[in-house]
Amino acid sequence: MDLLTDFIGELRKAGISVSLTESLDAHNALVAQGISDREYFRESLATTLVKNSSHRVAFDTAFDVYFGLRSVDGMNDEQNEGSKGVEGARGVKSQGKGKGGGGGGEGVDPEELAEMLFNSLLTNDNLMMRNVAGLAVTLYAGMEPGRPVGGTYYLYRTLRNLGLESLQIRLKEKLKDNDETPFNDRLANDEAKVRLEKFKNVIEEEIRRRLIEDRGTVAMARTLRKPLPEDIDVMHASREEMVLLKLAIRPLARKLASRLAEKRRHKKKGTLDFRKTIRESLALGGVPAEPRFKKPRQAKPDIVVLADISGSVASFARFTLQLVHALAGQFSKVRSFVFIDGIDEVTEYFEKASDVTEALYKINTEAKVMWLDGHSDYGHAFMEFYNRWPGAVNSRTSLLILGDARNNYHASQDWVLEALKKKAKHVFWLNPEPTSYWSSGDSIIDEYAKHVDGVFEVRTLRQLETFVSRLD
Repeated sequence: MDLLTDFIGELRKAGISVSLTESLDAHNALVAQGISDREYFRESLATTLVKNSSHRVAFDTAFDVYFGLRSVDGMNDEQNEGSKGVEGARGVKSQGKGKGGGGGGEGVDPEELAEMLFNSLLTNDNLMMRNVAGLAVTLYAGMEPGRPVGGTYYLYRTLRNLGLESLQIRLKEKLKDNDETPFNDRLANDEAKVRLEKFKNVIEEEIRRRLIEDRGTVAMARTLRKPLPEDIDVMHASREEMVLLKLAIRPLARKLASRLAEKRRHKKKGTLDFRKTIRESLALGGVPAEPRFKKPRQAKPDIVVLADISGSVASFARFTLQLVHALAGQFSKVRSFVFIDGIDEVTEYFEKASDVTEALYKINTEAKVMWLDGHSDYGHAFMEFYNRWPGAVNSRTSLLILGDARNNYHASQDWVLEALKKKAKHVFWLNPEPTSYWSSGDSIIDEYAKHVDGVFEVRTLRQLETFVSRLD
């Protein structure tokens, strides 16, 4: 039970909310079935503890640390059977055991290990594959207790020495089974890739298991902890994290749309309708027993977005534009403008594109945002916007400005924002830089902050969600 409690604590540290009721459900699942069937137990915990599919990566990482890489009931028997399979493939008995029961590598030469690996892949034998992975890590990874090296380094060293490219070709030829048709060739190649990818995952699990034994569960959980998509720093996201962010945008838009609609339905009552109150009170002898109120006019706001798409802030601008246009139904009008030192309207790209990816591609390739040298010039871009689209901002408009306000030491032309503030309902600035960086170097955010209703640090989808919720 202590292990389950620690696991739930790790989920909460990763940002996954787990209630007391959900914790009890997970406990009941553990009592009911134990953990002898690891994958079945994984899915039971996921069902009780994970409410958002985008959180599954963080859950699986924590599960592998706390449960997936540990010995469980019956595992010793499985390992023994797997060892027999390995010995059959080798034709000799392995000498010794590596740390953590991963298999000994002292009595195995590279040629023998390669043949064992090929046989395990050909038969798709999971137990044999696990034992071969232990031998490979012992032979090639060069793991040293207490050495502060990440698992990625050990994984690279192991895979580099296994010659997987040539192994894939050999495995594909064997899987074709003398059928030389192009279709069968492709099927065999795809199957070979799948089996090799599975073996890579087994290698990674073996390395993680040994690191956990060396450094402890808590330390490894902290090292391997995966941020939730809504907590990923957009400015420094990896390629894999960018994929998660893109997948998270649409569900986030649906949630925000529902929240905005609900908020609009439950707005406070309008002003007192004196005539209706008196008229309906006549039935009670003229006593205004129940006040009547005018129904408030449910006017949706206009949204105008000015987004800096230069350099590292471009990814932040793209995600914000994507979210705002996904919420277009919650606003009476959405207009988008992008700029570097020049500025261009890109509203129609979103309206005419078949999907958001196409719209963003057109923005990157067709939008006329270069004026002089292609370096950010907020002052010039703001003046161009003010002069070319004088009617874009009115008393119903919420103006959103996206950017880090790094102006390359050009003139701020902050009078433009002062003029726009007088015309607009609200002016908000979303800055993807940490607040500690504001007004350092060529950042002039303080000059612009005087003329807006608020400047907000927005580096993650969670922060963006919090901000958009207030637009009404």
